[in-house]
Amino acid sequence: MKILVIGAGAIGGYFGGRLLEAKRDVVFLVRPRRAGQLAKTGLAIKSPRGDVNIPNPPTVQADALHQHFDLILLSCKAYDLDDAIESFAPAVGPKTMILPLLNGMRHLDSLEQRFGAKAVLGGQCVISSTMDPDGQIIHLGDFHTLTFGERDGARTERTRAIEEEFSRAHFDAELVEDILQEMWEKWIFIASLAGITCLMRAAVGDIVTAGGADLAIALLDECTTIASEQGIPPRAAALQRSRAMLTAAGAPLTASMLRDVEGSARTEFEHVLGDLMRRGRTKETTASVLRMAYVHLAAYEARQRRLTK
Repeated sequence: MKILVIGAGAIGGYFGGRLLEAKRDVVFLVRPRRAGQLAKTGLAIKSPRGDVNIPNPPTVQADALHQHFDLILLSCKAYDLDDAIESFAPAVGPKTMILPLLNGMRHLDSLEQRFGAKAVLGGQCVISSTMDPDGQIIHLGDFHTLTFGERDGARTERTRAIEEEFSRAHFDAELVEDILQEMWEKWIFIASLAGITCLMRAAVGDIVTAGGADLAIALLDECTTIASEQGIPPRAAALQRSRAMLTAAGAPLTASMLRDVEGSARTEFEHVLGDLMRRGRTKETTASVLRMAYVHLAAYEARQRRLTK
């Protein structure tokens, strides 16, 4: 199976690197700067689950992409999705599968509109990773899970082929029949965590200490209501896990979106919070914690644009 990984950053570089480690046929679609960095230093992963060092990994740039691939692994930032689609479009053939690992759901609509429903699988990953100034990928935790499947729940020959392809790679991959359910449950949690930690500019434990656990739960409840209105209510176990994580005393947990804010970087607030809010019925309610978190981040983004003009 010929696999094209879009980007070689903290997510794509990690899973693509693990696939290369397993001797899979992987090529990274990268920009010129990252291509030069990889040619010079190689692809390096530092991980509690084992380091990886791959000298001169296979790369291609958008202007040289002329062949179709069997699988495209997509893990770009949501605000880069349109540019990413244009860059990898020449690699999409009649049988190409696109496996996106973005949070939320709006990216599925964009991919389906451009490439058709059949080409687009459901997918998500659970990993904490970042990239240091030297381009090394730093795996911050012990978990590295990638879950995928057909959006209609069917177990097909093509998804079983991906399962086989991933089976020898050193990460936890699972083919599931309820991928949309899992994607919604992750979205609810990510939106709640990002919303409350960005709104309060604090870790979960600090919010609890300040007496704000009820606000975190109110936000989770709003997100849960929206999912239920969309016909995919979260399962009891997922809700219980989310509630426990969002109210854990002393927990240093923050969302990566807060780290973006603290670094004066661009955020995925529209994809994670805005799209969820617009799917619900409470978007105009002043008491909505989700709306407050969204407006807080929208104001941050507006200020960043003004300061960088």
